[in-house]
Amino acid sequence: MPIIKSKFSPSFPFKNGHFSTMYRSIFMNESHSYNRRRITTWDKDFIDLDFSKVNSSKLVVLIHGLEGSSESKYILAAVSELNKAGYDTVSFNLRGCSGEDNLLLPTYHSGKTEDLDFVISHLIENYSYDKIMVVGYSLGGNMTLKYFGEHVKTISDKVSCGVAISVPVDLASSSRTMGTSKNKIYMYKFLRSLRKKILLKNQKYPDYKLDIKKLLKSKTFKEFDGLYTAPVSGFSGPEDYWEKASSKPYLTSIKKPVLLITSSDDPFLAQECYPFKEAEKSNYFYLEVTKYGGHVGFISSLFSKKNRWLENRILQFIKDYG
Repeated sequence: MPIIKSKFSPSFPFKNGHFSTMYRSIFMNESHSYNRRRITTWDKDFIDLDFSKVNSSKLVVLIHGLEGSSESKYILAAVSELNKAGYDTVSFNLRGCSGEDNLLLPTYHSGKTEDLDFVISHLIENYSYDKIMVVGYSLGGNMTLKYFGEHVKTISDKVSCGVAISVPVDLASSSRTMGTSKNKIYMYKFLRSLRKKILLKNQKYPDYKLDIKKLLKSKTFKEFDGLYTAPVSGFSGPEDYWEKASSKPYLTSIKKPVLLITSSDDPFLAQECYPFKEAEKSNYFYLEVTKYGGHVGFISSLFSKKNRWLENRILQFIKDYG
């Protein structure tokens, strides 16, 4: 039932999915100062949380996408607008994404909701917020959606709602789409960053038998996930990882208001990543599909002051349900 008709209408240049996808990271200027807190995890690793406070009783947890961080421009834009609206924020740097390698051989992955659950429990136990909202982008959005569906019986009453943006809810189909020629530039960028991190892991863990030649030749997520993500995270292979880490099977289990914002022209997503049927069956999972917007883009104008549609949409939802 909760399928929302979107009002997003960008100007001409932003009616191209690739242009919208690249514009934010290349041309948008965002900056912010954080107060970092490092927390120790149950498995003797660490997670870096970057706070931006305005003395609010409400906190928004922001989770970046693949190889992003609290310094990703979409995170910085959200922090700025949420602070202006009176919300404290904490930008959750996934393991190994805060500028320093994490301590263990495994790092983050799309379905690692135990880390999000740990962070939220830490925030509830150590801070006095009345309400906590979660906003996740791309990979972080998949984690957000999976968390709300997977932890439905244990999620705290203080966690009021969530928003997910540009999410590959079906990892298998998205991985295949990312492996096509149209996404060659994006794949090159992602894999270049991931390879550097895994080569460092190989140096730190000499007992980890990594096929370096295969790693350097990897050109798809299937190859990379088969070499690293799946085996070190306890999955039998990339297909097993994609199936178990995808948020799509959990969407109909969600029992708190959660909004997925995604665009029809997102070059990263396959048709399986548009969960209309799941939204139609749910009273809590809202789906808003824009005609344009690219991947975590949703830029409408060349004038920067007008480019806050996504942040305003997030704000509107958490004001309504947070």
